[in-house]
Amino acid sequence: MDTIQIIGLLAAVLTTAANIPQTYKIIKTRSTKDISIVTYSMLMIGFVLWVVYGFSRNDYPVLIANSISALVCATILFLKLIPKKALNKINEKVTPDK
Repeated sequence: MDTIQIIGLLAAVLTTAANIPQTYKIIKTRSTKDISIVTYSMLMIGFVLWVVYGFSRNDYPVLIANSISALVCATILFLKLIPKKALNKINEKVTPDK
């Protein structure tokens, strides 16, 4: 593995990991009021385009990192677009009564 590949892998790990704390916070607080739907939509489109690029070039670090990032971004968009009432109903079905 050469220096450029190591730099690419490090960049992939860091950019993929950067979205995870935000997603965790959103899932934990169930609050997406401060999240921009335009920004996350643009990010999602970018990740999907990177996945297509990585697939066409057989570039597995790009493909894997952006697939994971797209999944994380899609989670945020899903939670942003689904009304809070619907999320509460889903949560009630998943969480048993105490």
